[in-house]
Amino acid sequence: MKKLAAIFRDSYREFYEYGPDGRTVKGVCVKTVAVLGMFGAVSVILGALTIAIGDYIKIGFSTISGQFVYYLFGPVVGGLFGGALDILKYLVKPTGPFFPGWTVSAALAGVLYGCFLYKRPLRLWRVLAAEFAVSLICNVLLGTIWLDMMYGNGFLALLPMRALKNLIMWPINAAIFYGLAWTMEHGGIFRILKKTA
Repeated sequence: MKKLAAIFRDSYREFYEYGPDGRTVKGVCVKTVAVLGMFGAVSVILGALTIAIGDYIKIGFSTISGQFVYYLFGPVVGGLFGGALDILKYLVKPTGPFFPGWTVSAALAGVLYGCFLYKRPLRLWRVLAAEFAVSLICNVLLGTIWLDMMYGNGFLALLPMRALKNLIMWPINAAIFYGLAWTMEHGGIFRILKKTA
């Protein structure tokens, strides 16, 4: 439990610049915000390429750039980034009516990814576990509840096709993120981004 609390504390500290004593807050870390803006822009562009299959299933890869934020900055920054980015993507390219449940799911996904990935060695099993937790909790369970609330088609009627889609996409999303993250980690890009931030 202490380790989880430390992860949240360290993630919270990513937002701020500190004085020489390490305690005095000088202000918001502009470099961190700049890195978040860069990944946010990539996510918005990838979000515009999302393929909608009816009202209930969408296939896209905009979450991958967000996963880099969760990996680099943790659950607190990740939760805020995920929620804010969901609203921004809706403003840029609205698909259907706005529903705040999707923003809650996006923020929760950022927190979950951050808990699994932040300040931990990059391992395929860890990425698979994070992707599975987000797919199950945010996409299958909460996402199906939000669709039921929005359209009233029944939770149990929507659940099988949403579960199947997420089961298929789970290893694909995990493999794409792991491959890109491994390449960026070994290429020194993450180290450069963390120095910048």
